[in-house]
Amino acid sequence: MEKNIATETLSVARPEWQNTRLVSRIVHLGCGAFHRAHQALFTHHLLECSDSDWGICEVNIRPGNGARLIESLKAQNLFYTVAEQGVTGIELKIIGSMKEALHPEFDGTEGILAAMTRPETAIVSMTITEKGYCTSAASGALDLSHPLIQHDLSCPTQPESAIGYVVEALSRRRQQGKTAFTVLSCDNVRENGHVAKAAVLGLAAARDPLLAEWIEQHVTFPCTMVDRIVPAATPESLELIAEQLGIFDPCGIACESFRQWVIEDNFVRGRPDWDRVGAQFVTDVTPFEIMKLRMLNGSHSFLAYLGYLAGYETIADTMDSPAYRTAVKALMLQEQAVTLSMPYGTRLNDYAELLISRFANPSLKHRTWQIAMDGSQKLPQRLLDPIRQHLAEGHDFSLLALGIAGWMRYISGVDEQGHSIEVVDPLVEQYQAIHQRYSSAEDRVQALLGIDSIFGHDLPENTLFVSTVMQAYISLIQQGARRAVEALGKPVMC
Repeated sequence: MEKNIATETLSVARPEWQNTRLVSRIVHLGCGAFHRAHQALFTHHLLECSDSDWGICEVNIRPGNGARLIESLKAQNLFYTVAEQGVTGIELKIIGSMKEALHPEFDGTEGILAAMTRPETAIVSMTITEKGYCTSAASGALDLSHPLIQHDLSCPTQPESAIGYVVEALSRRRQQGKTAFTVLSCDNVRENGHVAKAAVLGLAAARDPLLAEWIEQHVTFPCTMVDRIVPAATPESLELIAEQLGIFDPCGIACESFRQWVIEDNFVRGRPDWDRVGAQFVTDVTPFEIMKLRMLNGSHSFLAYLGYLAGYETIADTMDSPAYRTAVKALMLQEQAVTLSMPYGTRLNDYAELLISRFANPSLKHRTWQIAMDGSQKLPQRLLDPIRQHLAEGHDFSLLALGIAGWMRYISGVDEQGHSIEVVDPLVEQYQAIHQRYSSAEDRVQALLGIDSIFGHDLPENTLFVSTVMQAYISLIQQGARRAVEALGKPVMC
């Protein structure tokens, strides 16, 4: 049925609920690949099996590809395809949970703020990546010197950051006597609800302390744990979807079949019954998100940096290497799992085996280069927090240190074959300056460890941490990534 809908009406028709039932109760900022394959898909499945009217108003605020995606979605009546790729086959799903799609280029800043201030808007959700919150990775506070935040303080009614849009919309709701909405972060960030709250309250307080006080009293910021491997769309993945679908969908997304969503049940104006379609509402998300950030995302970063350096294009490629497979399993169970405190009955060995099989899925073309992006925002949660715990408890963290060294080697901008690396990171200019100034491995490591927004002040002052990372970095320089991984990978005894 879904394939017929897609091939015959992807650009012209709507399911019954879009015409008569859907209400834009959710405004989502950041209509990227992950959101379309996760939150929007959960919402779609709820519409299929219930009389829910929770629809999504999609918003992209950045120019370029963000605008083109919104334009493409509008051209096909807000339908798009999700191709779930298992080891043995592909299942196509045509998603219809979107009611509207907005972008400043087409709808203006006022059009977006109007949607966020409508009475029916109960949730403003976000997938804006770590850097979209404009906070300091070390302190967690809003970076008031950030250019986007500086702009939003000087021109609050014409915001450019996602946080600026949220604060301005809440300010207008307060002025108009309307109830607040829930701010729901769906980003892969530890305690993402707390991060969102710190950013929103930080900007609100800089604008008006009374506004910050009102937000503190009336807005909730639930934490969530999201999990699904969703590679960025490529010409190859879009062609694969077109072959299966019988029509080209520029908004199509290919992803793995696994999906998980754990949500803190703390909403001020109601929420969809996402638990009816596989989500899990809990009182405390923290154990689940730390488990995922360390065992899945930390391992992903380890494979991304060291895999890219060794010439592996995708995560699945790295898993074809016995050395990398052995090392990443050891990382999960011997250096990440031991730092976790999970609810009774959680089987971390089983979780590690599940992750290994997901990473090895040959259908997913999850590029090491993509995962390596924005390391300055990811390292503190994925690799550095568990290292701090190991230092306090006197445990080995050699593989975590190798992951840090892999990042340091990667951001040099030149791979082991002498080819240029396109490093995507908010601090890329700082990295370039360090590598231009310092030629020795020792000096480069010391300078990179001096970036306190990543490493804070405690780690660079810990001689064991510095020496372990230094040793790992020198081994990468002398041996290359493959041999360094092989030397540290330890068989795991379960």
